Amino acid sequence: FLALIIKDISAQFEAEERFESAFNANPAPAVIVRLSDLRLVRVNAGFLEITGYARDKVVGRSVYEVDLLAEAQGREKALEHLDAGEPIPHREAFLKRPDGGTHAVIVAGQPIEMGDVACMLFTFADLEPRRMAETALRQSEERFAKAFKLTPVPTVLTRACDHTVTAVNQAFVRVFGRSEKATLGRTVAETGLWVDDAARERFETTLASDGSALGVETCVRDGNGTALDCLVSAERIVINGQDAVLAVLQDITERKRSERELYSSIEAVMTDASWFSRGLVEKLAVLRNPGEAGKPMMPDLTARERQVLDLICRGESDKTIGQALSLSGSTVRNHAAALYRKIGVNRRTQAVGWGRDHGFPTV
Repeated sequence: FLALIIKDISAQFEAEERFESAFNANPAPAVIVRLSDLRLVRVNAGFLEITGYARDKVVGRSVYEVDLLAEAQGREKALEHLDAGEPIPHREAFLKRPDGGTHAVIVAGQPIEMGDVACMLFTFADLEPRRMAETALRQSEERFAKAFKLTPVPTVLTRACDHTVTAVNQAFVRVFGRSEKATLGRTVAETGLWVDDAARERFETTLASDGSALGVETCVRDGNGTALDCLVSAERIVINGQDAVLAVLQDITERKRSERELYSSIEAVMTDASWFSRGLVEKLAVLRNPGEAGKPMMPDLTARERQVLDLICRGESDKTIGQALSLSGSTVRNHAAALYRKIGVNRRTQAVGWGRDHGFPTV
């Protein structure tokens, strides 16, 4: 007798076909190694793309020839897992390319069966973008460190959370006479750099709320305790993943001293400005009070109109003004009318207000 036994294995073939399709379509690099001889029997498009190999150059070659675990962390232990057919935990490695280059990856191995054949499925994650980003970040930080060290402007780096000084450049040490040893590891407040603690606190508050503070005039102390006029700008940045503050200090002591001397000279000259032209007086006034440079220019008042305005601001009547200036009442009123028209008012009280805003009555 002849017994014929038929077993339906359609489901197995369908499963293998689905696996084959998924394996080939998977964009993540992957290879399948036969455990009996450690030769590659399947490679997908992702692996070929990341390595630059042609399919016929890797299929049939051994794990050692292609070196799937090149420079892997714990390579010998991973090979022991492979020989034993055990899972290989993920680890960083470098895939060798046919052009002699390498490609950084994370590799892991998982035992599988293809039909009745024991195999190892290797999958790879591309680490090259991360490595390139880390290299770019390292190079950027190296450039920053060099620029920080060599810039001729005094510069300070502090932690954003507590304003502890973490670095100062050579210009800071030279200009302010404060050594790194005496400055690093201390908060800005502890260094006593700022003369006015309230000003420092306002500056730090602005930094915390706005992220930057630009062109703030203040006074700082050098290493000998001498107060120096300084222009400070700072901005929050990230260094090595930590929030920090980069502050630049410009010593403007000499400039401020020159300005004060200039203002003193202007004050002395303007104590008697009657012989200056109106235009020159106004320019000197702007130099004396730079913050008022954008205000409207003084109307073109005659010397008599200025005298009348001065007496009006002192509260004098038309009769008293006439007596003081030896003018008739009608002439005083004519001067007042011309004055009102030029300064844009129509009442005596408005003229007084305008005059006081513009330096009348004069001393």
